[in-house]
Amino acid sequence: MIIIAGYTRTDAEKRDGAVQAFKGMVERARAYDGCLDFSISADAVDPERVNLFECWRDQTTLDAWRKVAKGGPRGKPREVAVSLYRTDKSEKPF
Repeated sequence: MIIIAGYTRTDAEKRDGAVQAFKGMVERARAYDGCLDFSISADAVDPERVNLFECWRDQTTLDAWRKVAKGGPRGKPREVAVSLYRTDKSEKPF
């Protein structure tokens, strides 16, 4: 399983528009074979922060998605703090 998680920062007045611009990409990713979860969302506390989360079945699926993924704004965020994690299992958190 591949998890990509983190955040970006943009100007507060541009954040909600940037999140909305990714709506189509989120819909396509969630429908894509091998996507377990995909989210790009506004942070509930920080008006400049956009939270990113992707969960993929495996590297092959992620690589295939990256070849067809399109959408979202082309501007460069002010800060990017996103990491890729690999795991071979998942379990209930509670």
